[in-house]
Amino acid sequence: MDYLQSPVGTIAANLPGSTSIFQKYGIDFCCAGKQKLADVVSKKQLDAPTILRELIALESNPWLQEKDWLNMPTPDLVHYIVSHYHERHRQQLPELVRLAVKVERVHVNNPDCPHGLAALLSNILDELQQHMLKEEDVLFPLIIEGRLAQAEMPIYVMEHEHIGHGEHLERLLALTNQGVPPQGACNTWQALYVGVRSFAQDIVEHIHLENNILFARCLKK
Repeated sequence: MDYLQSPVGTIAANLPGSTSIFQKYGIDFCCAGKQKLADVVSKKQLDAPTILRELIALESNPWLQEKDWLNMPTPDLVHYIVSHYHERHRQQLPELVRLAVKVERVHVNNPDCPHGLAALLSNILDELQQHMLKEEDVLFPLIIEGRLAQAEMPIYVMEHEHIGHGEHLERLLALTNQGVPPQGACNTWQALYVGVRSFAQDIVEHIHLENNILFARCLKK
């Protein structure tokens, strides 16, 4: 594969371990997965030879352990997405909202206080809840039943909503200093930012599996 001329999402779907490299360099392989790696590297002013060497090294790494997403049966893939990511988000976000409310209240006068974080997280929760229900109640049953012609438009809607989730994630990480708490942060503040980092990683992986594996399979793109 010519990695530099391939879409980032295609690389992520076909090369086990590549998602970790992309996350390390801040390369969006889910919502912006259709962009060629060369274009992303140029735009972000990254070191293309270094990234290319790391990707090529993955081809001969026998210790990499990753599920074979491309060959996983569609019903199993859908079940994994719902059980692993949907349910996890439903647990993560209410707790993050609770922690954010407390941090904003207790540290309101701290210049590092993430003002507006609780409201942002609440908005993310509301939108993601609606999004996941539409997938579970409408889209995923169509896919599992093989009614792919009927699933095509809902898939495009979900992909469009994923772009919005990606924009929310950028705001979330910017507001929380990429999930790194300030020096001297209390235990609650530290727990909040650990949770933000965990959610950020999960939502990126979640959207990647849907956009680049499941939806691509259904649309044959």
